[in-house]
Amino acid sequence: MSRRQFGLIGKNISYSFSKKYFTEKFTLGNLDDCSYENFDLQNIEEFPSVITNNPDLKGLNVTIPYKEAVMPYLNKLSKNAALIGAVNVIRFTKKGKLKGYNSDYYGFMKSLEPLLQPHHKKALILGTGGAAKAVSFALDKLGILYTFVTREEKEGMIDYDRINATTFDNHQIIINCTPIGTTPNMKEFPPIPYNYFTVKHIAFDLIYNPEETQFLKKAKKKGAITKNGYEMLVLQAEKAWKIWNK
Repeated sequence: MSRRQFGLIGKNISYSFSKKYFTEKFTLGNLDDCSYENFDLQNIEEFPSVITNNPDLKGLNVTIPYKEAVMPYLNKLSKNAALIGAVNVIRFTKKGKLKGYNSDYYGFMKSLEPLLQPHHKKALILGTGGAAKAVSFALDKLGILYTFVTREEKEGMIDYDRINATTFDNHQIIINCTPIGTTPNMKEFPPIPYNYFTVKHIAFDLIYNPEETQFLKKAKKKGAITKNGYEMLVLQAEKAWKIWNK
């Protein structure tokens, strides 16, 4: 029986959702030829050795901090991955080429959609990394305007110090795309004025571990609708599985 190996590349990923999710999927589906490994890379330069040392690899997931850094190592990009500028899925083609895709935007879009009401017209995106790029792409598809928030003000973006009551009035969806608040740093939270959250706001955190971050707890106290990144992860994982089995 030929083996089919899949895996995740990232940094400090022992906590990862993907390995547990796919290992259980393979067991439940009697996919005895499939396995899933974590490839914990200290820097992206180690990526080629993962390919060389694992000849049975058929697909990879990509997580923080390599969603953008991995792109120069790929032979091709899907149209959406090229537009987004970030990759979280790699498929090994029949010719042995590496093609990059993005399923993050799909997972986020399908996870956010059920929460949306007519007054949810604008969003604040906290962070500017690969995940934030996928989120902005999804918001474009949903027809929702957005503003990026960064530590240092850049063109077309605002810094955290600029967020005030008016910002919250104008942006009814606040999305945390930073790793702030992830296990084990569960006491941390993005530096925004949480007292301006209301029942009209959605607070969405891409983090899923812990299940409820300080960001979500603080927003919920003010009546906001809250959601973590777990469903988004499941949806993007299932999309990745379809991509690998094309």
